[in-house]
Amino acid sequence: MPVICRIFKIARIKPPLISRNLTGVAQEAVRVRFAPSPTGFLHLGGLRTAFYNYLFARSRNGRFILRIEDTDQTRMVEGAVEQLQNDLKWCGIRVHEGPEIGGSFGPYIQSQRLEFYRHHAKTLLKNGSAYYCFCTERRLELLRIEALRARELPKYDNRCRNLSPEEARGKVSQGVPFCVRFKITPGLGSFTDLIYGDISYDVSANEGDPVIMKSDGFPTYHFANVVDDHLMQISHVLRGVEWQISTTKHLMLYRAFNWKPPQFGHLPLLMNSDGLKLSKRQGDIKISHYKESGIFPLALINFIANSGGGFEKDSNRNVKPKCYTIPELTQQFDISRVNAHSGKYMPERLLEFNRLELKRKLENEEEEDDLVENVREMVRNHFPGHSLDLKSEHIKNILHWSANRITKLADLLSDDLKFIWISPIRQKLSDEDQSYLTQFIEDLKKQDVLQKDDLNHFFRQFSEDHELKFGNFMKTLRSVLSGLKEGPSVAEMVEILGKKNTIHRLQLSIKTNK
Repeated sequence: MPVICRIFKIARIKPPLISRNLTGVAQEAVRVRFAPSPTGFLHLGGLRTAFYNYLFARSRNGRFILRIEDTDQTRMVEGAVEQLQNDLKWCGIRVHEGPEIGGSFGPYIQSQRLEFYRHHAKTLLKNGSAYYCFCTERRLELLRIEALRARELPKYDNRCRNLSPEEARGKVSQGVPFCVRFKITPGLGSFTDLIYGDISYDVSANEGDPVIMKSDGFPTYHFANVVDDHLMQISHVLRGVEWQISTTKHLMLYRAFNWKPPQFGHLPLLMNSDGLKLSKRQGDIKISHYKESGIFPLALINFIANSGGGFEKDSNRNVKPKCYTIPELTQQFDISRVNAHSGKYMPERLLEFNRLELKRKLENEEEEDDLVENVREMVRNHFPGHSLDLKSEHIKNILHWSANRITKLADLLSDDLKFIWISPIRQKLSDEDQSYLTQFIEDLKKQDVLQKDDLNHFFRQFSEDHELKFGNFMKTLRSVLSGLKEGPSVAEMVEILGKKNTIHRLQLSIKTNK
């Protein structure tokens, strides 16, 4: 017996997974899945679906499964599966079962599960819920053209449903190409959506009997989806609202197999600020784009969490904005709080979350040290061949000073802030300049507080005491400390450089002019 068949038999007889709640009462284990197609790379909408499934599982001590739905082999993108798994890891989403980590319900890639689908298609053929269809692509295209000409909705006319079992078997034995179609039941189908409430839809009014096994031996999305969810004992299906219309069709398949269906919840769309649906073809919503652009993973996660509700924090508008950790978001998550209306994609809020995440990281010693290393490497790569000030204490001072001024670490590499890392070219100083700068150094050493307002007062007092024109004095200081004609105020420069670095630069400038 082939190995895959043995795996299948084991999967069929697995008893339902059971867990116990805090009172010791047995209950069905929570198992959710994220099931993307490798036809592109992970984008914001897909990440939102994955993250809400992950939170749902974490909040109920459940399992989060990654399943790759690659039945449409013609649209596969090379490297998409590997990149998708890397993107989930980068975002902090831990897969409990999947292609990379394995599990008891594998394989977790649909193209490796073909025998399962063929077996279950035969089950439906035997119980009369499905039939062989021999209609050619030419006939189906003519049906579509005729329907459009008559201003009707194009759909299959169920012609092969009327073939007798003998006729169908005869065509199969003769090698006539076929697919397998599922018999749709007429009338309204209903279910309770975890987010939208009661939903009803008549599948038969809008489509003919759907194909469940294609002529190439691969299943269609809908059929493989149902079979896999059952065999993997998925308890809750949380997916985008675009799949809501398919749910009644899926429930028909569950009934045809006499299987208990999972509970369904559909997440609202993410829309652009102009009200149009986000498209995976937008290059700037790929997760890899955010990673390469300097967005922190947790900032992106909070941005997603802030776009569709589902959290306790959303009910209190007086809560101060912050970047929550995944355990904090897990504790707050409640599927009943998810909004039924579409969320809007507002990029400017992402930058604000990035700033909040920077501030949060600086409050944690270990994460602060990681930031220092990241900045050190970033500055080295950006300014090769320069003598750089990359002492840990200096970088920490820079980060704390900049926490309310930048949105990305890369902002620290701007031309206006280049002086932070590189001492400027020594400026020509007159004897008078050297004289009062020497005195300025001595007075600066006596200053205990180096904050912007105090420094501005100190500068003015010094210029008055030494009968200097304040504007010229500031121009000289700016030139010596940064080599810039514009940029941050001189007080900010001294504040960010610190007393030690400021004095060192002033002394070097005086020394090189002697």
